[in-house]
Amino acid sequence: MKARLAPAFFKPGRTDKFDRQFNALKENLSEHVEWLEAFSLGDPVPECEAVVFPEIIGEAYRKAEAFQSIDVPILIITSEFTTVSMWDWEIIDFLRGKNVETIAPYNQDQALFICRALSVKRSMRNTKFLVFQDDPGEGFQPAIFKSFYWWEQECIAGLKSRFGLTIEKRSLKALGACTSAISDDTARTEWKKRSYPTGSDFTEVMALHAMKLYLAINEEIDGDDSIGGVGTNCLNESRSCSTTPCLAWDILFEDKGLLWACEGDVQTLATKFLLYKSISAPIMMSNIYPFLMGMAALKHEGIPNFPEIIENPDDHLLLAHCGYFGLIPRSMSSNWELRAPVLGIVNEKSHMFNARFPIGEVTLAKMNASHNRISAIEGRLKGYVQYPGSDCRNGGIVEVPDGKKMVENVFSHHQLVMVGKHAEKIDLLRRIYGMKRE
Repeated sequence: MKARLAPAFFKPGRTDKFDRQFNALKENLSEHVEWLEAFSLGDPVPECEAVVFPEIIGEAYRKAEAFQSIDVPILIITSEFTTVSMWDWEIIDFLRGKNVETIAPYNQDQALFICRALSVKRSMRNTKFLVFQDDPGEGFQPAIFKSFYWWEQECIAGLKSRFGLTIEKRSLKALGACTSAISDDTARTEWKKRSYPTGSDFTEVMALHAMKLYLAINEEIDGDDSIGGVGTNCLNESRSCSTTPCLAWDILFEDKGLLWACEGDVQTLATKFLLYKSISAPIMMSNIYPFLMGMAALKHEGIPNFPEIIENPDDHLLLAHCGYFGLIPRSMSSNWELRAPVLGIVNEKSHMFNARFPIGEVTLAKMNASHNRISAIEGRLKGYVQYPGSDCRNGGIVEVPDGKKMVENVFSHHQLVMVGKHAEKIDLLRRIYGMKRE
């Protein structure tokens, strides 16, 4: 689905320069853009994802109110190189002073990214997340799970009004019953179609139950192209199903491009959809345990101490989820193998991945509860640490620029981790979606 862009010109009419630049934009950006008819600034804005000015002139100084009335992103791309022209910075600054934010790319890659992100924005209005749950918060560890915002109707309504996303809930108990009805022979046939590296603690029983759940979920989503993401309340309501959905999420991502949310966290899933579909960098969700949190973090993971860090220990985090670093699809991982479950609240037939991202630069990101702010923290994944017999068999160690500031402002224990440095692109995204950056 392409982004709809509406070119705008100034009265009394289009100039030759406008037409030359508009033709250049069509030549360079049409892969991601559906071009609408040009309109005159001050006239009603067509239904679109953004308004673009191929030419901007001094008349803009007398049209502040017309700019203020535009309720979609305003792009200023005025050079033949698909960037802003340097001579237009004064007009951009003037508009900024009138509380009109514009997006003015300074290289062609930025312009292409903006158009791709706008196409994602359009697609979200036709996207559905399918979540399997029955009584969230009423299962295991209710003292923890009842505090999460993603269960709230306000969160679901906010995702609908802000992005157009639809959350469809179905019964996890019913899904578990469908899983149990699938025969071992059917599951074994499906398992033999695939080849996965496995740890010594991963058994055939775990493999069969993983495939049964995959087959049951795949049947639920078959033929519905509007589904862009899936999740289950896999920990809190784990008694409803014989296994965890980790391998199902891997297969559905690799085969169909569906994104996933651990624990049915639709707030994280919405952020992941926005980021991955726009940026296309390897991404996963994990729990963060800042060293500054001390025993509050250590006790939850059942570990005696954080690893010793000589320089700036307060700026370090342990990342761990369901016993390992996090749920990463094979294609995004530097190392990956299926392992037995670690957490005591899941069925013994469950499984998890011992997976890793490569050492190096990462970006942590998350959208806030009000959907009007997004965090972007560029840090470094420095290595991995193992605590045998704990709930952290293989966790990652990440250094961030300011651990105290992060702890004071963090939106959630669930954070998205992306390979690479992406704060610049996230800053463009927040402007497209009318957010502020934390």
